[in-house]
Amino acid sequence: MPPNPASVDAPVSVLDNLRWQQLESRLPGASFVYGVTTTGVVCSPGCPSRLPRRENVRFYEDIRGALQAGFRPCKRCRPLDKVGTDLGELLARVCRNLEGYVVSGADAAIADVASDADMAEATLLRHFRSVTGLTPTEYLAAIRQCRLYPALAKQGSVLQAATEAGYGSASHFYQDAPRLTGMPPAKHRKGGKGEQLTFALASTELGELAVAASSQGVCWIALGEDPGVLLDEFQDHFRHATLLPPNDAFNQQIAAVCQLVQHPEQPVTLPLDIRGTVFQRQVWQALQAIPVGMTLDYQQLAERIGRPTAARAVARACASNVLAVAVPCHRIIRRDGGLSGYRWGVERKAWLLAREKAASEGN
Repeated sequence: MPPNPASVDAPVSVLDNLRWQQLESRLPGASFVYGVTTTGVVCSPGCPSRLPRRENVRFYEDIRGALQAGFRPCKRCRPLDKVGTDLGELLARVCRNLEGYVVSGADAAIADVASDADMAEATLLRHFRSVTGLTPTEYLAAIRQCRLYPALAKQGSVLQAATEAGYGSASHFYQDAPRLTGMPPAKHRKGGKGEQLTFALASTELGELAVAASSQGVCWIALGEDPGVLLDEFQDHFRHATLLPPNDAFNQQIAAVCQLVQHPEQPVTLPLDIRGTVFQRQVWQALQAIPVGMTLDYQQLAERIGRPTAARAVARACASNVLAVAVPCHRIIRRDGGLSGYRWGVERKAWLLAREKAASEGN
């Protein structure tokens, strides 16, 4: 079995225990929010709703983190109101409208959402992103992702799961599924059945680290703040895999991954079990060929693989990467030089790039 997250990082566990005590006490002034995995709702401490079970609670520093994880604002305690009464109420209504699109499986037109809010589209985008850290389109994707994992686990077919998760068409689902699950949807529905994997958690300068390996090599590297969330994400992907106890070889792989995270400028020497389509593998190989200290945009990467018109497909392949740092998708930035999104947090991306730049300039 994987190690108990509480034994991996005592400071985080202690903090969450304190937050749980505050939650049990119904203290309204506590400076955090919590998501309930069984309902998909994010609440403020002091919410009048029934206290959830401890194992179903995920704590977040602010509303942004919870929304980015796919939780939707509670209609009772209205956590968005903390950003200002008028704006909070307006954005809460926008979130509910977007959730309605997901539930119905209809395509969401952002122009219609803005019109319903009596707001110009550009104004809606600016306010929505300033509060949630997401665009409305990204929020829709997060909600679908939150619904997708349990749907894949219980439905008899992939398409039934896609419909329940809120995808209006099969093509949209198959386009998104590898990015969200790290594997083709049919394989995700099997939950890694027949796989034998070794898994462990560790602490690094960049936060908590989750690593899994098959007999072929490391197949999963993820970064985050909460070891419990990392463990849940791994188990969602490989719920039927047989977990093997760590051995000396795996412990060496863990040490190598930790060293790589601390020093991303160093060459990758550990064996990798890279899983993906032919196109994804082509993109990931091109990422691995980017020299330390260099960055590219999606168009430049598309040109490097001989597919100059496939910049969007290249972006999706980068987002599908499940081997943080080892496959350096953090070296892809926007054309204007700004940092684009990063699966494991833009702050971590900035740290990695700064570390690599310093190393390349020092040589």
